[in-house]
Amino acid sequence: MSRQRLRVLDLDASLPDQEPVRERLADGRARRLDLSGLGPALRLWSSARDWQRLEMALAEDEAASGAPFLTMIGSGDYHHVSAALIARAPGPLTVIHFDNHPDWCRCFPARHCGGWVNMALAQDHVRRVVTLGPCADDLNRPDRKGANLTALSNARLQVFAWNRPPTLTRREVADGEGHHCRNGLILWRNLAEENFRAFMTRLIETLPTRQIWITVDKDVLAADEAATNWDQGEMPLGRVVEAIRLLGERCEIVGADLCGDYAPARHRHPMKLAEAWMDQPRKEPSGGAEGARRRNARTNAVLLDALEAFA
Repeated sequence: MSRQRLRVLDLDASLPDQEPVRERLADGRARRLDLSGLGPALRLWSSARDWQRLEMALAEDEAASGAPFLTMIGSGDYHHVSAALIARAPGPLTVIHFDNHPDWCRCFPARHCGGWVNMALAQDHVRRVVTLGPCADDLNRPDRKGANLTALSNARLQVFAWNRPPTLTRREVADGEGHHCRNGLILWRNLAEENFRAFMTRLIETLPTRQIWITVDKDVLAADEAATNWDQGEMPLGRVVEAIRLLGERCEIVGADLCGDYAPARHRHPMKLAEAWMDQPRKEPSGGAEGARRRNARTNAVLLDALEAFA
């Protein structure tokens, strides 16, 4: 990997002290962009004014040091930052999205970690978003949760669950590669039950573009492989790495980002306090904050090696 191809957005202090990140910062393979002053304003969702501050910070950083191949973001509470990164990438491209949640809701405010997929789909150079690995209850009754079922029906958005039983919907949804709709039920194609290499081979053959962007939220993994601020899924780390390798061998990865680290939240905004109380686990991960840091450091080391191989 060439020097300075990894950028660490320090929004929540979850990253710089992790060993694989600290090593790369120390030997010059990575650079840190201090956004700690903006972190609370961006967490969970952002106003238009603070989003503009983020975009200006990214532009100034890239003017000074060049656009990085890979950006680490911190907590999954900042996954909407991916949309700002993707907006700066060359196209046309397909976004490959590993996550326990589809992040497909029409949210208010619009710049929201639960709706950033729609922000990506609104960009002219993004042809499709492919979401791999969700197990979360966000897939249940999507018609009541503001899910972008139009994009799911027209295949601009494809969702491939890892392990999820059928879910109810009262809105008609056209069949897609990752699901079928029958009698008010969405029947998800569960990747846990499939030959994963064969699935990935077929997926790559049907992508609308050769250029891809990869975004990984570590809450797609089980709790023994990562510790996050959200409920977690079941996709094994080995499968995520296998998918990255196959994608990198057969596509052109134009950029990537990685989030899903654990960082205690200290919200002051009442809406953010309420949203975190309703949507997120109310206890620390196993082993506390230090155990979470060590667990995430081990997994980040594996994911960094996998992604850097294609920088």
